[in-house]
Amino acid sequence: MEATLKSRMPNPVFVTPGAMEALQALAASTANRGVTPELLELINLRVSQINGCSVCVDLHTRGLKRMGDSEERIVGAGAWRHSPYFSDAERAAFALAESLTRLADRPDPVPDDVWDEVAQHYDEQALSALVLSIAQINVWNRLNVAVGQLVGDWKG
Repeated sequence: MEATLKSRMPNPVFVTPGAMEALQALAASTANRGVTPELLELINLRVSQINGCSVCVDLHTRGLKRMGDSEERIVGAGAWRHSPYFSDAERAAFALAESLTRLADRPDPVPDDVWDEVAQHYDEQALSALVLSIAQINVWNRLNVAVGQLVGDWKG
């Protein structure tokens, strides 16, 4: 038996004037700040996997394919700790992304060892871009999950 899925309402960015533009401006502000677009897309994929946002998992998987990233890296994002396809800098960014996404999972959500490792690979501007990008994908995930946004259903 096939379930009929339907979004609860249009995504709030289509309902609240200026919301989409604000999120797009935030994304634009983090571009070209010392983090490759491919890594940002991988981070978006990983955070979306954690948050169970099917829309964003689909979107960022497709984005990575368009960028020419390998199937091994795309599939490996979910198990990055045990995958040989990522650099130490990418692993540090994944660890930061998971910490910032799973805030309630531990008393010290972003432990010094996670921060210190990522700070060894990225300067302050790149770190700022990573933190803002991770925060933004978490916003998108929460918006999509809250309203039950469906993959491919962007008509609002």
